[in-house]
Amino acid sequence: MASTFRGIIEFFDSLGIYDVILPFLLIFTIVFAILEKTKVLGLEEVGEEKVTRKNLNSMVAFVMAFLVVASAELVRIVNETMANMVILLLLSLSFMLLVGSFHSGDKEFFLEGTYKNIFMVVMLLGIAGVFLHAIQYNGEPFIVYAYDWLADKWDTNAVGSIILILITVGLMMYVTKDQKPRKTESKD
Repeated sequence: MASTFRGIIEFFDSLGIYDVILPFLLIFTIVFAILEKTKVLGLEEVGEEKVTRKNLNSMVAFVMAFLVVASAELVRIVNETMANMVILLLLSLSFMLLVGSFHSGDKEFFLEGTYKNIFMVVMLLGIAGVFLHAIQYNGEPFIVYAYDWLADKWDTNAVGSIILILITVGLMMYVTKDQKPRKTESKD
């Protein structure tokens, strides 16, 4: 049974809200903000004050937004990218909530030093695993597909090369890390 709210969403979809209006507003806003911040089109004097050329900035942003909306492929890319960015935002929020659950409220964690860093890496890997399981590839979770591919190709040159690159990068990071002891702030 479809709810009233689901019907409203479907009505908005039939009006083109998601394919025309929202991508247009998003592109217009982003381009206008960039033009205002960078002052690419110059400044004009209003009295004794220099201000951005809002009329030019808005016209350029307007035209660019219309050009994007005119291309169905660009709209598809914008919609897919924004959906994935929201998923990444939710994943980062989940990571912060899980790490914050071990926070004592003042500026110190219950876990400190190496243990805290290990825990944060484990939490990051766990969230990455959840994300990779949520992505579907050929009808199965991507992490399962990747594991099956890795199991089939384990003895190939490609997997050996990947492992060698990871070991080399890890050793380079270990060798080049700063060995100086960090200064600790004195508590007055």
